[in-house]
Amino acid sequence: MPQLNQLDWAPQIIWLIITFGILYLLMVWVALPRIDAVIDKRAAKIAADLKAAETNKRETEEAIAAYEQALATAKQKAHAIVDEGRAKLKAETDAERAELDQRLAAKAEEAAAEIDKAKKSAMKDINTVAAEAAADIVKQLIGVAPSKADLEKAVTAARRA
Repeated sequence: MPQLNQLDWAPQIIWLIITFGILYLLMVWVALPRIDAVIDKRAAKIAADLKAAETNKRETEEAIAAYEQALATAKQKAHAIVDEGRAKLKAETDAERAELDQRLAAKAEEAAAEIDKAKKSAMKDINTVAAEAAADIVKQLIGVAPSKADLEKAVTAARRA
């Protein structure tokens, strides 16, 4: 094997040093600056993305706060509208109820007057009917019809008792 021959070691070491030196210089002057530029670009991009993410986060938090504020305001307005509507409806209902109560009270008074009138009429008729029935009964029992004055006295006395 030629690598193990001691006479070939000197030229091999020289070529090793020359090749290593050229590769070292290529790495230092060409490859490493490009790698460093790529790393710097990535770091700058990451920093810009983090800054943009922080800005977006802040804008999102501001938008959420504005949304919550608008929602709270809308809820307050809705409650105010509901309370106003409820109060208006209650006032209308109370007014209608008062009007209805007045109409019902008037009808109740009219009905009571009609009942009282019918009661008085019926009482007059009851006296007449009772007097006629008593006259018929007395006539059938004793065969003689009593006088109207006696019948009215008897019916009045019977109603008081």
